Amino acid sequence: MAGRSTEDKEKAAPADSFATLSGLPLDAVSAPADFAQWQRDDFLGFPGEFPFTRGVQPTMYRGRLWTMRQYAGFGTAAESNRRYRYLLEQGQTGLSVAFDLPTQIGLDSDHSFARGEVGRVGVAIDSLEDMETLFAGIPLDRISTSMTINATAAILLALYVAVAKKQGADLRKLSGTIQNDVLKEYIARGTYIFPARPALRLVTDTFAWCRGELPEWNTISISGYHIREAGATAVQEVAFTLANAIAYVEAARGAGLAIDEFGPRLSFFFVAQSDLLEEVAKFRAARRLWARIARDRFGAKNPRAMMLRFHAQTAGSALTAQQPENNIVRVAVQALAAVLGGCQSLHANALDEALALPTEQSALLALRTQQILAAESGVANTVDPVGGSWAIESLTDEIASRAEEYLKRIDAMGGMLGAIEAGYVQAEIQRAAYDFQVAVERNQRVVVGVNRFASDERRPIPLLRIDPAIEREQVERVRALRARRDSDAVAGALREIERRARGEENLLPAILAAVEAYATVGEIADALRRVFGEYRESVVF
Repeated sequence: MAGRSTEDKEKAAPADSFATLSGLPLDAVSAPADFAQWQRDDFLGFPGEFPFTRGVQPTMYRGRLWTMRQYAGFGTAAESNRRYRYLLEQGQTGLSVAFDLPTQIGLDSDHSFARGEVGRVGVAIDSLEDMETLFAGIPLDRISTSMTINATAAILLALYVAVAKKQGADLRKLSGTIQNDVLKEYIARGTYIFPARPALRLVTDTFAWCRGELPEWNTISISGYHIREAGATAVQEVAFTLANAIAYVEAARGAGLAIDEFGPRLSFFFVAQSDLLEEVAKFRAARRLWARIARDRFGAKNPRAMMLRFHAQTAGSALTAQQPENNIVRVAVQALAAVLGGCQSLHANALDEALALPTEQSALLALRTQQILAAESGVANTVDPVGGSWAIESLTDEIASRAEEYLKRIDAMGGMLGAIEAGYVQAEIQRAAYDFQVAVERNQRVVVGVNRFASDERRPIPLLRIDPAIEREQVERVRALRARRDSDAVAGALREIERRARGEENLLPAILAAVEAYATVGEIADALRRVFGEYRESVVF
């Protein structure tokens, strides 16, 4: 690579480790002799440089591999803790917490609406007591944790901070991510609580509080994953995710925050689907678009505020209950797409997830899939190995161009909040989902083992079963906690949350004080409901 030295950035590994299986040497970054032909108005550039099409770091995986962050959580906090310890022992490099539906929508486990859902699709967390159990024996200042939580993100972050304080951790060194992306709940996922505008206030309060208290924490993971899983196309995934990001930045600026201050702590979350070339191009297009939006629309000067750093997860919607072993191959292809696309962290789904939560064995196989890609495939040995491919560069340009058209239409509606309230985004996703399903049913889109290459043979595979007794035990646990805690302290803490919610003071200090008094997730959410109200979805035809 003429005219550019990367010696200082290649010290993480010996030079001879970057070679093919046959021993052929690999350049750090491939580029043609006439690099000016590749610049194309700043569309490419070098990795680690604006517009970051080729990656956010100059050395990418040569310097540091992506974080292998397997999403896990089920049943009780004690059971999930055992699974986390097992995955860490097997080489996982970061935690990713799945919460059950009651926790996600601010209901305690003994609420009548929670019946039958406690611990089913994630771990049940009602209080600081549960959070302490969840992370028992796991030093939070030495592990990075991602929490997939949105409407109650501020509460779960406060619980995490309270555990870290009890461990004696330096809060300024805590690293991790809360998803905290409420807007996509209204268009794709549905685990909302409050109307959109007060929900946005919780997001910006979190930005502001973490700026001073948790400077290494990623305060939001703006999610295209659930948008795509709801049926969106790759172009829509990019466009709607970036439109949400624009809304968050505008809300934060309205709250007095500068993009160069909070922008470096923004992160993104995308799906890795099975169309390998399209997915690689999608990730590159998203990076390019966000860099230009941050610089040209919001005036960012800090390069880190222009970087689109993202977590990827393989596509749950692509998994099939029929011939579930086929899912192993699907996941490997999708994980490869995420790595070639330059992800910063990755979750690989397990083969049995179309049927149940993953077993310990299937979760281990999913982790091994990532480790094989990292250690055996060679794709981590050079930066942006697909850069310059005519197919990839053409697809990158096409996705970026079409996504920009969507962004213009959303801007004309007054931004993402206006587009959501008009039902535009929801209708676009519904239309794309319908078109895809029609193509599958007409055999125009092949799903191996479903509409092509099907088999009558049925080989049962082991499945994880959630013991119904778990719910009864969790209900008893939260009721026992309420009976022995200081009720006056809890009541006072909840009143303070309501008082702040009616005004403009930051809510995070009051929420942290409440969780430390052992107020429950449901009680804190109820205090906010009394002020903010609840969102009711409009029917869109």
